[in-house]
Amino acid sequence: MGDLLINLLASIIAGTSVWLAGFLVRRRKLGRERAFFGLTAGTSCLMVVSRHASSPSEFSVHRRDVAALVELATIARECGAHADRVGEGQPTGEIGRLTEFCVGGPGEANPRAATHLRTILRGVRYAVYNEEKRRLSFTVGGTEYTLTPEISYVLLARFWGPAGGHPVFFLGGLSAGSNLAGARYLAAHHIALHQKYGADRPFALVLKIVEPAAYGTDFTELVADVSDRAFQPGE
Repeated sequence: MGDLLINLLASIIAGTSVWLAGFLVRRRKLGRERAFFGLTAGTSCLMVVSRHASSPSEFSVHRRDVAALVELATIARECGAHADRVGEGQPTGEIGRLTEFCVGGPGEANPRAATHLRTILRGVRYAVYNEEKRRLSFTVGGTEYTLTPEISYVLLARFWGPAGGHPVFFLGGLSAGSNLAGARYLAAHHIALHQKYGADRPFALVLKIVEPAAYGTDFTELVADVSDRAFQPGE
């Protein structure tokens, strides 16, 4: 009986140790995720998204942009925060007050993105809309990234306003599908991004989506780190 109790006690201690070790690992991982995104339990974050280009309604959003918002809202939920979607005509508030996810390139459908590009991402230039209301390209540091039937691009950036506070995550794709690719890349690679940039360094990355019509967002790869050029005024 004594040996049985000893073995039982040893099993309980071993099981508790394994559970505690796993709990501490999960807690550290959650802490790094919260620090990277500037989110804490019980807080809010803002979701700013482009209005559907072919719709006059302020609250009409492309289905792939909706999918991107779902990816980002899942990140917020993992951090214990909740997401508030902000419409085109609604006040967003000062930069840094809350973590912000800004989805979609600049233009009439997303004036918030245009403001970020004008004031912070000053080294990035998006081409004007064409007749189909699609962005054709953006340029960073003299390199142009152009939308084709086989390839699309998205600029994924994190930055802060002059007063600091919470970060802005900008996902400016050349299509709604590339916005979704940027959101999924951020969700899948935020641990590696934290290891490289920490919780307080801005970054700007160009992602390439290969054969989006065939593969969707499955073939997305990093093609350029433009952090040294995206925040500097273009020539």
